Amino acid sequence: MDSDFMQTVAEGLAQNGIKVIRFEFPYMQERRESGKKRPPNRQPELLESFEAVLNSQNRPCVLIGKSMGGRMASLLAAQSPKLEKLVGVMALGYPFHPQGKPEKLRIEHLPDVQVPMAIVQGTRDALGNQEEVRQMDLPKSLHIEWLEDGDHDLKPRVKSGFTHQQHLDRTIAFCADFIKRCYS
Repeated sequence: MDSDFMQTVAEGLAQNGIKVIRFEFPYMQERRESGKKRPPNRQPELLESFEAVLNSQNRPCVLIGKSMGGRMASLLAAQSPKLEKLVGVMALGYPFHPQGKPEKLRIEHLPDVQVPMAIVQGTRDALGNQEEVRQMDLPKSLHIEWLEDGDHDLKPRVKSGFTHQQHLDRTIAFCADFIKRCYS
């Protein structure tokens, strides 16, 4: 939750008047406390963590996650369509498939997401680049905001003419607009 990427996005959203609540999945909390790297918790535990944070809030929320966090937010929305406090899902660098395994798609649940959902994705993301994603059968309601030459962290190459900060600024602006529309 305190990576440079998430810190920048959280601060940018806050500067746009959006209340941001950050949390860590249990395995990341353990890493912070023990200093030992460990694999992510199993999916049910990750979903339970996300739902607990959502339920601890006293107002509707848009869930945002980076990579696996975005996937877990979309899974929670798909599996629990009656969550009253959930009004939208935003994924930053969605893992459409594991790296190097484009045949193992992680999209089967997306048609079941009943709240607005959007993804910010780099056009050359190794977990789902623009060419690959365009060939997928995705719900028409899903909006993908493509960042030219961005990788999984939305970083473009120098030769692209874009900077990472430009992509982060565009991500923040897009997320802020999306979130505001989810509440209207």
